Amino acid sequence: MSKSVSHSEDDLVFLDKTVRVSGDNKSGLSKDVWQVLIIGGDADVHTATTFALSNVEIQNRPLAFLHAHTAQQAREVLAQEAHVAVILLDIDADQQDEGLQLVHYIRDVLHRAEVRIILRTDQPGYTPGIDAIQQFDINDYKSKSELTQIKLFTAVTAAIRSYEQICTINSSSSGLDMILRASTELMALQSLEEFATGVVTQIARLLGISPDGLFCVQEQLHNQENALFVVAAAGRFGDLINHPLSSIEDASIDRTLTRALKERRNIYGREFSALHFTGNASSNFAAFFRTGRPLTEIELRLLEVFCSNISVGLSNITLVTRLHNSAFYDSLTKLPNRTRLKEIIDDSLSSSNDLPSTLALIDIDHFAETNDTLGHQFGDLLLLSVATRLQSRLGDHLIVARVGGDTFGVLGDDIQVNPAAILAQFERPFSIDGQDVQLSATVGLVRLSEHEGRGVEALKNAHIALKRAKFQQRTGHLYFSRNMGIDIRERVNMMHALRTAFEERHLSVVYQPQIDMATRQPVGAEALLRWTTEDGSMISPNRFIPIAEYSGLIIELGEWVLRQACQELVRIHRLGFTDFMISVNVSQVQFRHPHFLSMLRHALHDTQVPPHCIELEITESMAMEEPDALIKLLDQITATGVSIAIDDFGTGFSSLSHLQKLSVDRLKIDRAFVTEITDSSRGSSIAEMIIQLGRNLELDVIAEGVEDERQAAILTELGCPLGQGYLFARPMTADALHHWLSAPK
Repeated sequence: MSKSVSHSEDDLVFLDKTVRVSGDNKSGLSKDVWQVLIIGGDADVHTATTFALSNVEIQNRPLAFLHAHTAQQAREVLAQEAHVAVILLDIDADQQDEGLQLVHYIRDVLHRAEVRIILRTDQPGYTPGIDAIQQFDINDYKSKSELTQIKLFTAVTAAIRSYEQICTINSSSSGLDMILRASTELMALQSLEEFATGVVTQIARLLGISPDGLFCVQEQLHNQENALFVVAAAGRFGDLINHPLSSIEDASIDRTLTRALKERRNIYGREFSALHFTGNASSNFAAFFRTGRPLTEIELRLLEVFCSNISVGLSNITLVTRLHNSAFYDSLTKLPNRTRLKEIIDDSLSSSNDLPSTLALIDIDHFAETNDTLGHQFGDLLLLSVATRLQSRLGDHLIVARVGGDTFGVLGDDIQVNPAAILAQFERPFSIDGQDVQLSATVGLVRLSEHEGRGVEALKNAHIALKRAKFQQRTGHLYFSRNMGIDIRERVNMMHALRTAFEERHLSVVYQPQIDMATRQPVGAEALLRWTTEDGSMISPNRFIPIAEYSGLIIELGEWVLRQACQELVRIHRLGFTDFMISVNVSQVQFRHPHFLSMLRHALHDTQVPPHCIELEITESMAMEEPDALIKLLDQITATGVSIAIDDFGTGFSSLSHLQKLSVDRLKIDRAFVTEITDSSRGSSIAEMIIQLGRNLELDVIAEGVEDERQAAILTELGCPLGQGYLFARPMTADALHHWLSAPK
């Protein structure tokens, strides 16, 4: 140990050794020095203390000394300096109250809980009370006589380390509290743009810097390459919002963020931070900030915590955005869907804008055939091409939506949204993968200025007009009128009433006998569905059968009628009429149902009816559609033993070559041709040709609608073997049929 320097017993005693200690520099403080405030009236003590610690470094940072010779000067210094680490306060017995009052001021008035206070006295053996030390958080007490240089260094080092730990804890606590508040604010935001803007603002606040950064999302381009797009930005990057990051002058930012995304980590530079957000739903987001300085370790830790919270928020906002897009936008074209269009119409109807506006629904004619022929992928490209043309060619300031598979909605003013302008878009072919495809469309329109109600009613009315236009003439158009609405409401009301009638057993099956024209003996009957209302009135099948087909109720009704007919036929056979047959009409909707054949087989099995005594009647138009599929289905039906009749024969345009390929057993002459056989001007030409055709094809023939003996006589003369009509019997209930069959003829 080297020689010591001493002036008197009460003086400070220091070693003349220079002390230098290095640390790990883990402090979260932003200052480059440790500030030490020396308070006392003895100038020599100030000089000696400064001299003793002048060459000392603690945690790789030197000490900087502040001096105050009175309590008032100390107050002024503390008011100006916010980062004093240690206070060396000289206090004597007669100055105890003044010294403790200063400590009280530091702790309770300035609320400087982090600064470490060391009391020094020149009177050996004197110490303040334990209560005072605890109350005022006095960190150490030393007699000047015992403060060698080493002891002074040890005391100051311990105080500074304690100060650093407290500051680190306080910074972490304050930062975490700020993160919690910021995360709560961000979670309340609904859109990605709002969330990203909030992230830029909150990170700048957390780091104590001016907002100077950008927030990007990585998206895949059509060429399968990835590119970053700026969602939010502030400071010098403010003009980049909604632009690709590649447009920035400093290409290193794009490269750095791309690297951060690729390596899935944050990258920190001396004056910037590039942040990557983890998690499956947020892994394509990144942010860049100009910090202007290296971040401290505590800032880095807080930033990592904040980024984790942001990742959770991004996952949530991404999920919400995906759900929103799924709910309101078409996944293929990215256009508004039906739900979103309805909202837009509602807004338009409630706005004060008096400009006339029109809603048009555009249906591509025969798109299903094109889609099936060329493939669904080609069909999707075709729909995209139609969407693009409608958006780009009809004009600005209109809304184009996709409301269904091949149906688009267009909302705008009357000038832009008019039939001529819309249909003109389909005059030129659409080029898809080098192939030109010519399309046509049908349009239904509604003028919102004439519309009363909400968006859902406007869309419904446009659909009504579209259906009417398609029914009347494809490639045409119709505007909705109130009469259309009345008609459709009547159909809807009847549809509900029909379902109720079916459930409450107000529907019944009646049977009209079929007669051998030569012997006038019954050979079978046709099962007919009837609807009797509660007041006893009858509703014509011509009214309710089309509605049953339209609503799909015909599937349940048809199965019920078939089972009723099979059960009735079993009862008739038990009465002794074992050759009796029953015919059941089958609608086109039933016939095309994928489970029709299975339903037929189950009905035959469950009722144990002889299949060869059941006949299914299909219309001539049904027999001519989709010939290959029909031939296969008819073969499967006849394999069950059930026979097939073509109803209303002669009203369609049958191909004889096609007719020969069908598994058909009987032709039914339509009542219109039976009626005209007594007309001298036209004669029996059509009925005669059908009878001759049946004979040539070895098919049975039955004439329906026979109402008088003259018609029966002519049909018999022409060789028609069977007849059905009011001349022989009207439709009757099952019980009435039993009596009729048993009565002598």
